Amino acid sequence: MPNPNKSNPLLKSSAFEHGAIPFTEIHDEHFLPAIEAVMAQARDQLKAIRENSQAADFSNTIEALELCSERLDSVSNIYSNLLHAHTNDKLQALAKEIMPKLAAFSNDISLEPALFEKVRQVYEKRASLGLSTEQVRLLEKTYKFFVRNGARLDDAGKSRLRAIDERLALLGQQFGDNVLKATNQFELVLSAPEELAGLPPSVLESAAAEAKERKKEGRWVFTLQQPSYVAFLKFSERRELREKLWKAYMSRATAGETDNRAIAKEIAGLRHERARLLGYMTHAHFTLEERMASEPARVHEFLERLHQPSRKAAERDVQDLREFSGIAELQPWDVSFYSERLKKQRFGLDEEALRPYFRLENVVEGVFEHARRLYGLTFHRRTDLPVYHPDVELYEVRDEEAGEFIGLFYADFFPRDSKRSGAWMTIFREQGLFEGKVGRPLVSIVCNLTKPTPSKPSLLSLDEVRTVFHEFGHSLHALLSKCRYRSLAGTNVYWDFVELPSQIMENWAKEKEGLDLFARHYQNDEKISAELVTKIQASARFQAGWFSLRQLSFGRLDLAWHAADPSGIEDIEDFERQAMESCMLFPHVPGSIISCGFAHIFAGGYSAGYYSYKWAEVLDADAFELFREKGLFNKEVSQRFKENILSKGGTEHPMELYKRFRGREPDPDALLRRDGMC
Repeated sequence: MPNPNKSNPLLKSSAFEHGAIPFTEIHDEHFLPAIEAVMAQARDQLKAIRENSQAADFSNTIEALELCSERLDSVSNIYSNLLHAHTNDKLQALAKEIMPKLAAFSNDISLEPALFEKVRQVYEKRASLGLSTEQVRLLEKTYKFFVRNGARLDDAGKSRLRAIDERLALLGQQFGDNVLKATNQFELVLSAPEELAGLPPSVLESAAAEAKERKKEGRWVFTLQQPSYVAFLKFSERRELREKLWKAYMSRATAGETDNRAIAKEIAGLRHERARLLGYMTHAHFTLEERMASEPARVHEFLERLHQPSRKAAERDVQDLREFSGIAELQPWDVSFYSERLKKQRFGLDEEALRPYFRLENVVEGVFEHARRLYGLTFHRRTDLPVYHPDVELYEVRDEEAGEFIGLFYADFFPRDSKRSGAWMTIFREQGLFEGKVGRPLVSIVCNLTKPTPSKPSLLSLDEVRTVFHEFGHSLHALLSKCRYRSLAGTNVYWDFVELPSQIMENWAKEKEGLDLFARHYQNDEKISAELVTKIQASARFQAGWFSLRQLSFGRLDLAWHAADPSGIEDIEDFERQAMESCMLFPHVPGSIISCGFAHIFAGGYSAGYYSYKWAEVLDADAFELFREKGLFNKEVSQRFKENILSKGGTEHPMELYKRFRGREPDPDALLRRDGMC
């Protein structure tokens, strides 16, 4: 009988240049047999490591463990990326089989006594092995992987840990699926002209295009996808419709078949049980052991340090809105609407008037030009290599001076029903050892930006421009990696350090010198005026307190879930209200629950780590002060950032890397200075 796996494209080395993923050959039915096949191969390699009669050393144990699952990593990366960026019912159904299998495989490694014993033997003689800095880091990471995943537990403990991990893998996927379904299920269909008051032509055109796509021609459709949702709240003069949309967004995944309330409680409970099983007080204590912050008390201290100046500034921001709007009982769905008008009055800045200067194609050229000037990279469009959706663009990245291949860069910009909301950078293949040689990465950014319409190209808001720069910063971290081992390469760093390369890139999109590289009117190619740039800069601190307090509230909610025993949580809405009370400036709106849509902490990697966005803001504000002092495209500074931050991955402790770049530890007041709060 012929072996069907022989024709499975996921089980063969790519025939395309640079190992590009053969998306056009891959079908849904290929994933499960491919996962099972490469998992079996990995198990064979694990057996060989375990049964090796030679004394355990770095090569035959630590490096061998690093390499044993490279094919499994490759296939699972492709699957999980498509599951998030271009999913369907079949892929989502497969998750119920694939995710537990992956969790079980990870446990089969970490809970295997013979493997841990070999790792322990190498770890205990590490000082005498003459290892490089990166090898020491890999050895330490491998040892901690076993310890933090139950290698020291007895058989009963290991059995329970395995069950918890498999259940968590399933629940995380289910949580994310529910958020996506709930987001897609809602639509606000408008047909009367008076319902459209205040909405700019560009927004109306996008809504009409959405209606046509949904076979509701002659009407306008607004959704909970970010470009649609944000624009409607910002511009619609119909307060009751803003309220309807806001409440729909804030109650996503709280009822019916997509209800995430029980799932969130179960995830938090299992994480707590897992941490206790491993000897930690809470899930936050477990998580933060491998973060720059190191422990929950330090995170609380950090959030508290920012809380008072943020709240004081935020209270002024809200009072300004009350006075400007004349509405004593201002509500959350009024904030974006009146903020846009107050900003326009105060700074003469109409953000819709900026859109013509931010044609997507020009913005993309702009981030590429920033990468060239800062780090010597060039991006060349490749239309001869396969992509997973017609919207996706693929670029070959090279070092301009050396002419060397750096990596492949996939860009997926527009929302669709098959894509989760938000924006993220992801990896199809990490930089590092793969198939016997140190290879270059395959990197992707996925966004949900304003789509083109029949009469206009994709014209981005200023926030969307910053999103592109942000995700591109993550991409540079992955593309410029120069590591030997994939598990240490690129963005495989502490979670409260990973946002530094992304957030620092946003700064260039606020500067005249940076904007001049791409901000040109799409109709006449006229550069953005100095006057407009001055207005952008003057408004950069607008409502900085409001936005800071909002981020702090999410950080507090995250810690409330994960830095204590969650077993007493009964009513999530009430629990959430109490957790965020110190950051709330409006009365709670019954039915609004953030947790049920908080995919970052329940379906992503940010549990007990959402504070890291503010932590990284401190790092990026402090780091960018050096660029402002020396020059935005200063070669010496950019080279130091490239060599000490972007190329090192997780091969050294991030604080050591930062000090090597900056010459000292970061100054926390840099963020308050930038935001005008000190």
